[in-house]
Amino acid sequence: MTLSWRRWTLLGLALLWLTLHLGCAAPAAPRLEGDQRVWVTESDEPEARRRARIRLELAAGYFEQGQTTVALDEVKQAIQTDPSFAAAYNLRGLIFMQLEEPRLAEDSFQQALRLAPRDGDTWHNLGWFYCQSDRYADAWQAFARALQAPGYRSAARTWMVQGICQARADQRADAEQSLLRAFELDSGNPITIYNLALLLHKRGESERARFYLRRLNNSEFANAESLWLGVKIENRLQNREAAQQLATQLLRRFPDSREANAYERGAFNE
Repeated sequence: MTLSWRRWTLLGLALLWLTLHLGCAAPAAPRLEGDQRVWVTESDEPEARRRARIRLELAAGYFEQGQTTVALDEVKQAIQTDPSFAAAYNLRGLIFMQLEEPRLAEDSFQQALRLAPRDGDTWHNLGWFYCQSDRYADAWQAFARALQAPGYRSAARTWMVQGICQARADQRADAEQSLLRAFELDSGNPITIYNLALLLHKRGESERARFYLRRLNNSEFANAESLWLGVKIENRLQNREAAQQLATQLLRRFPDSREANAYERGAFNE
């Protein structure tokens, strides 16, 4: 399995909650009615919400396949079916981000938060939106709200995205701390590992970068970008044999990649 880190870091990070959460049945949860605790299960879901959720699952699938306008149409129908469904506005915000409609994207996220003000997933996505818009102060606040959300289960993802955003804002010390926190929470995430190694390499800490990147390049998630970074790290450390081994993998597995082209041009400092 190979992934493009550019795709995941620049386009796909905010979408992870879709595949992880959207299609899952809601777990049983208690609520108070008078003095009694009543357990709410899937069968208690209102009919309008059930139909809207099905539309939203379809929309998420279309969006993941790159069929953006079809996904938007499904989201519109989900909202028409249940205008109080916060997750539909959240996905609509992601779609408008993809369509490069920032005003509509932000309006959608804000509407989702009006309906569900403590939803960590929406705060996370809004933070990524602000990062993409270079509104860094707003992004830090949104990520903090996500991490503070009750019951939020995706803290590793938010620390990771915050770290990527901080690196983009040239706040490298803060970025390192965020990515290290993400690594502590989910040491197997290839996006975290790659971005942490990249950051350390850029800071001149290539020994530490190699420590993390080797974990990735020895796994099924190694790709052209991670192998090329490995080549540059080993080259800087003057470990020619290791650099050549990684380069051989790069040229054999990804001969048409721009990383392979960069290697053949000797562009180690680009």
